[in-house]
Parts: sequence; structure tokens; C-alpha cells
Amino acid sequence: MPTADSSKCKSPGTWDVRNGLISDSTAVVTRERLSTRGDAPATSWRLPIRGGGPYLYLLPSLVFLALFTYYPMGFSAYLSLFRWNILNPERVFVGLENYLHLWQEPLFWLVLRNNLFYALGTIPTTMALALFLAVLVNQKLGAVRSAYRVALFYPTMIPMVAAAMLWVWIFNPGIGLFNYYSSFLGVPRIEWLYDRHWALPAIIIMSIWKNFGYFMLIYLAALQGIPTDLYEAADIEGAGAWRRFWGITFPLLTPASLFVFVVAIISSFQVFDQVFVMTQGGPADQTNVLTFYIYQNAFRFWDIGMGASLTTIFVCLLLALIVTVFRSVGQRVYYEAD
Repeated sequence: MPTADSSKCKSPGTWDVRNGLISDSTAVVTRERLSTRGDAPATSWRLPIRGGGPYLYLLPSLVFLALFTYYPMGFSAYLSLFRWNILNPERVFVGLENYLHLWQEPLFWLVLRNNLFYALGTIPTTMALALFLAVLVNQKLGAVRSAYRVALFYPTMIPMVAAAMLWVWIFNPGIGLFNYYSSFLGVPRIEWLYDRHWALPAIIIMSIWKNFGYFMLIYLAALQGIPTDLYEAADIEGAGAWRRFWGITFPLLTPASLFVFVVAIISSFQVFDQVFVMTQGGPADQTNVLTFYIYQNAFRFWDIGMGASLTTIFVCLLLALIVTVFRSVGQRVYYEAD
């Protein structure tokens, strides 16, 4: 707390926001105006905000979320009720016509199928690989352990566009590394990004390589937070490595697994850069996903109403998935404090 002497050093008109909460959680703002001689304050008043202390600290974040998250979402839902081409300034109210059109559009269901297939291909594989590698690099490997961690995490640090361009070359049917090394095994050449059956699996492979390092780091941090005395007690009881993993490690990793699962779901539905760089949604829309379909309608066909309808469906679908995960999987998470 500032003393009487320190308060005299303030310039006239200084605002003093006093940190901390008083007994009834009242935020107090005091303004002191000193006289010209610098002695006793001439005026002083307080502005009490009952119970508003914590909300003052949350206010900047809430304003930011309202302006750049909730308002765009609401405005997008509003635009989805109109037929509006950006080249034509007139907006025609059509109600739910855009949604009915999407319901009858076969391409929309193909895009949803592609996105679901991408999610099923990336989420479990990336989580399992990340957990496996995290357990391995958490062992006592000596001086090389840090080198292994950096090498495994390195793909995460590469920009997505640069990584996608790298994998375009790897999947090249003529000089790509995949076909080069698979030829030694007698595997025929595959037109990875040009074959309707292999294009989406190629993007899945690239995404797993790009994302597993980030999830591995989360699992590694969670592993290092597990008390070692639990493993010592298990050793005394004669539990083997497999029993220790399923009885101690895996249950205590469920909070981290829930976080990784939610982030992986969001990431799988936000996939865009890989598709844009590697396939442009082709061949024959076999790699077209929701975000790229939104981009096509809004910024290639300039159909803002349809793009807004797709965005609203995208947000509602993602929200429904996250709520379902928290209500089902979230109930099975084990917290050490429980």
C-alpha cells in the first residue's frame, strides 16, 4: 500500500487503481488531485463496483471474443438467410432456402463424408502415435533423449504450407520418395495425389506426420507430472511394465488425452492448407472438405449466402461434437485429486 509520503510524489490528476480485492469483493477507483503546494489532496472520490473485481480483469478478453468470435458467428447465421452474390449488392431474404438446397446437394454430403473419413483417419492414429513416442522419449536415454525430442517435434514447427509443398514432392509419381522406396518392394507406382482412391489417404498421412509432435509434447508433459512413488510402489508389488502402464500411466493421462482428443477433433475439421496446396479439392472432389467447400462458395463463386450457411453448419456441427465428447468421454476422465 502506498504511504502518505509516496502519494505526494504523484503528479496532479494521477489515477490510482488499487490492486486486490477488499472483503466484499469491491473494486475501488480513487482519483486524488493535489493542491499546487503538493500537500493534502484537494478532492477525493471513490467509484464502488460491488462484486465486479474479477470481471474487470475478464473484460478485455470478453470484448475481444465478442468482437472477433461471437459477432462474426451471429452475423454469419444472419447472412445465411439471404441469397446474396457479392457482385450484386442487393440481398434477397430467402429464409431456410440455402439450407434446403444443401440438404438436396450431393456434393455437400460427399464433403461431409470426406471430412468424416479424414477425422477417423487422423485422430486415433495421431493420438496413439503421439502417446507411444511420448512414453519412449520419457525413458532414461541419456544425452540423446533431447535430440530425439527435438527431432520428433520438428515437423510441428514447419509452416503448414511449406510442409504441404514438401509432401507434394514426396508424393510425386515420377520422382517422389514414396514410389522410389516402394519400388524396391515390388509395389507398383501409385498416382498419390491424382488417384481418387489415394488422394485423401495421402493428405491423412501428411497430417499425421505434421501433428503428432505437438500431441507428443502434451503427453510428455503429462507423463513427467505423474508421481514416481506410484511406480516404486508398483515395482514393490511386482507389477510388470504393461501392468504399470494400464494401471498407473494410462488413467493419469486421461486429462491430457481429453485435451488432445478435443484439439484433434477441432483440427480435423479445420483442415484447409493441405487441401488447398496439395489437391485443390480434387480429383473429382474426393479431397474436398468443409472448410475448402466454404472457401469455394464464398470466395470463388461469390455466393456469400451459401458460404454463410455452410459456416453456420460447420460451427454447429463442431459445437455438437465437442459437447458430446465432454458429456461422454469427459465423465470418464480421472483426476488425481478426486
